[in-house]
Amino acid sequence: MPQSEPDGVAREALRLIGPDPQNWVPERAGIDHNVVVVGGGQSGSAFAFALRRAGIGKVSVIDAAADGAKAGVWLTSARMHKLRTPKGLPGPELGLPGLGFQAWYEARHGAAAYDALDRIPRLDWAAYLDWYRKVTGLAVRYSTRLVRIEPADGHLRLHLERNGKAVIETTRKLVLATGFAGSGGASVPEVLQGLPKRFYVHTSEAIDFRSLRGRSVAVIGSAASAFDAAAVALEAGARDVHLFARRESLAALPVIRIRGYPGAYDNYGALPDAVRWQQAIRFRLAGSTPPPDAISRAVSFPNFHLHLGAPWTSARLQGVRPVAETPHGEFGFDFAIAGTGYAVSLGAQAELRDFADEILLWRDRFAPPADQRDETLAAYPYLGSGHEYLEKVPGRAPYLRDIHVFNPAAFVSFGLPVGDVPSFKRDIPAIVARISRDLFLADLASHEARINGAIAEDFAPELYASAIWRPPEHVAAE
Repeated sequence: MPQSEPDGVAREALRLIGPDPQNWVPERAGIDHNVVVVGGGQSGSAFAFALRRAGIGKVSVIDAAADGAKAGVWLTSARMHKLRTPKGLPGPELGLPGLGFQAWYEARHGAAAYDALDRIPRLDWAAYLDWYRKVTGLAVRYSTRLVRIEPADGHLRLHLERNGKAVIETTRKLVLATGFAGSGGASVPEVLQGLPKRFYVHTSEAIDFRSLRGRSVAVIGSAASAFDAAAVALEAGARDVHLFARRESLAALPVIRIRGYPGAYDNYGALPDAVRWQQAIRFRLAGSTPPPDAISRAVSFPNFHLHLGAPWTSARLQGVRPVAETPHGEFGFDFAIAGTGYAVSLGAQAELRDFADEILLWRDRFAPPADQRDETLAAYPYLGSGHEYLEKVPGRAPYLRDIHVFNPAAFVSFGLPVGDVPSFKRDIPAIVARISRDLFLADLASHEARINGAIAEDFAPELYASAIWRPPEHVAAE
């Protein structure tokens, strides 16, 4: 049964772990923040809580969105009914079950209702994240966009746009919890870019599905977001929806799932480069699998049509209507939706542009066999064990180690779409531990002075003086 005090379990969990540790990071002149987390969604919120529990103060979370409802994807570009991941995966609670989704859901709907869920409903997940921020007391600075990162002497200068005004703030550490679009942006096929923009949109953008009523819609791509968009268009009354897939059959092998056991999951970053590369190639060859329910949602409409082995080779305007060319002939449509994922191109990311050429990429570190070459994967950053950028030329850009990546650009290095829930349990503690270590060692002289400082005695000798044993006087033999 639902509890009369739905926040009781969470508040008890917070009470039992005790007060947050005091901030142990020494102040530095001219430094505004010890850590800035870019992105106030599920990842950024979890980082803020984890850093606070590690005793690291002066942490700021920023997000370009106007408010919590517009931050992240769950109430904006996400269109699935349910999350893709299993409902029992550890998430932002970071080892405290009372702060987890299950505790939140059961407190409101009862244990039987949770047991009946196969996966987490998207809107419930969004409500849970909003609650998580409130119950843990986390603050996000909305309407704050990171425009540029400027390396400085021992810290980073962040050029921000806050409520439309340019400001500069300084930080010692930066966490990029920026989601799928955070390392190069949406991947829009060139074939679409030749059309006027009014005829197409990417799934990451706001889409007015109501305007598609009675129109013929083309969807490019065959992963989850493509099927979600197709289904929403059909539900909104599209005349018909045609989904175009390059493959001859839909990807159905969940490659990542097979390595989800603790040994492979916990130690993936320690695998040899050749093994990590081979796993990334295996995923690329298998493809990103749409969930069965996403397929069924679209297929249930008789006016949904699936085109297999049908990549677009060109697109043009024929009169006032776009026409696409495929291996199976021409196809006319009214509007196109690109469900074609995201690029990893660090130089295309505005805030990284000044030093993107200094970042070590996989192609700089690893030369795969000829049959495993892949230019897309080669452009991913080769990250350190704390998800930090590494220098292409040692000694030339030491500031890179202070930028930690928690978005899908970490995929080749760590084997998961980092930033999704499956990456939380392993990677957030690892990154926080690295930030803690780096900050501690950077101020080692100060900490040495602190741990070698004068210590007041807990008690004086008088406390135990009366119990000190003394041997009896020996009486001289007569």
